[in-house]
Amino acid sequence: QVYMVESGGGLVEAGGSLRLSCAASGGTFSMYTMGWFRQAPGKEREFVAAITRIGNSKYYADSMKGRFTIYRDNAQNTVYLQMNSLKPEDTAVYYCAAERSPSDPRFSYGYDYWGQGTQVTVSS
Repeated sequence: QVYMVESGGGLVEAGGSLRLSCAASGGTFSMYTMGWFRQAPGKEREFVAAITRIGNSKYYADSMKGRFTIYRDNAQNTVYLQMNSLKPEDTAVYYCAAERSPSDPRFSYGYDYWGQGTQVTVSS
């Protein structure tokens, strides 16, 4: 069992930045691909970004490319999501997730463990 706790969410003005953190415990962090997903009110959960076990590959949703950066620190069992140039449409609950088996990290069904989420609100 892997437990994850997200932090770093909050209220920010459009154009601002936030850095989300996801601290994991209970498993061997470096054995998991880590992903970030988000869910806005009334919408389905959507892929944001993912990073492979040692960070050699990263994936981003098209709308996040160039604005969001995912990275991880395996020594600290933490994955981060740096979000710049935030837009009101980025408002959502952001979740981190851990995936053990090598499936496409852009799809939520492959993930084994999920955090509780952190709210990000971008005002216009």
